[in-house]
Amino acid sequence: MPATTPTILATSIGFDSRGRGPYDWVPGPVFDLALELAEAPEQPRLCYLGTATGDDPVRVAGVYGAFAGSAVRVSHLSLFPMPTVPDVRAHLLAQDVIWVGGGSVANLLAVWRVHGLDEVLAECWRAGVVLGGVSAGSLCWHVGGTTDSYGPDLRPVTNGLGLIPTSNGVHHDSEEQRRPLYQRLVADGTLPAGHATDDGVGLVYRGTAMVEAVADRPGKAAYRVERGPDGTAVETRVEPRRLR
Repeated sequence: MPATTPTILATSIGFDSRGRGPYDWVPGPVFDLALELAEAPEQPRLCYLGTATGDDPVRVAGVYGAFAGSAVRVSHLSLFPMPTVPDVRAHLLAQDVIWVGGGSVANLLAVWRVHGLDEVLAECWRAGVVLGGVSAGSLCWHVGGTTDSYGPDLRPVTNGLGLIPTSNGVHHDSEEQRRPLYQRLVADGTLPAGHATDDGVGLVYRGTAMVEAVADRPGKAAYRVERGPDGTAVETRVEPRRLR
């Protein structure tokens, strides 16, 4: 059955590695949470969108390998060179969870809009399909954030899908440009206030409200970042619930 409230799981969390190769993955506990939020059946449906890395077939194979032998019925939607399913809307609406991988959020947004996925994904969200993802797959649901889509020097992205009408910062503790640029963009009004996540942390949204931060490792946090009365950024730590 679908989630009872439109739900988004926006994270700096991905798959865990078995250690035998870069895409030799196992599902981390964030996927158990995604399926729980979806109130998924015993054989839940999860569709992977790898648009942000150009539908890299090695990553797609890694997703299938991660869930091999589990009850999860995995599919993927690739858009290069053409959609891999005959009816994109019907396929996505039939899922319990849609998971979006990391990569270039700027390219992801452009390609999705060419194919009308911006409208389809909004329909899925309203219908109770849980939308989730990591990095670019977190930023895309918001108004915007910081991105390396244009090169090694981070720049703002401000044309996200806006299902969540706030901004988003990812990799807040692991990439040195992320935190100061995100704070500056919120302070100067380029981005609205929002939430950021350390690596290993995710945000749960019910409707458009952030209701919980979660983490798959100790010592990590989420942060509320907003513009203070003196025009500087104010960052408030949000302690996450530890996933098991």
